[in-house]
Amino acid sequence: MRTTTAIPTELKVLMNHIYELHKGVRHMVLFTCNKKYSEQTIKRLESQGIPYLLQPAGRQNQNIYFGRRECLEAIRLIVTRPLNELTPEEDFILGAMLGYDLCAQCERYCKRKKGKCECDGACDGHCINRN
Repeated sequence: MRTTTAIPTELKVLMNHIYELHKGVRHMVLFTCNKKYSEQTIKRLESQGIPYLLQPAGRQNQNIYFGRRECLEAIRLIVTRPLNELTPEEDFILGAMLGYDLCAQCERYCKRKKGKCECDGACDGHCINRN
């Protein structure tokens, strides 16, 4: 009888991120996982020679940034506190570096930075003049 071991979903996601990194789809990844998977994650990254940075993310989770060294060096300078405490500019840079949708990042930045639009709210926060 054959015994199969189920691979936790978080580790499947990790393997997909590593695949995308190797294929050049991504230059950097932010992988958030339960701390119980941190050791396995670090072993996998080290076995493949992938540089990484660790950041606590609450009591049970760990943020693990990995990818190109130059990206991680920038992350080391930008992300010096919990993600929810980043300035709008730091949040924008991080999102762009992670390859998030640029227009969504711009929208998020403007909402966080302004808090309201330039037309004093008459447009429900969407005040872009279109010609």
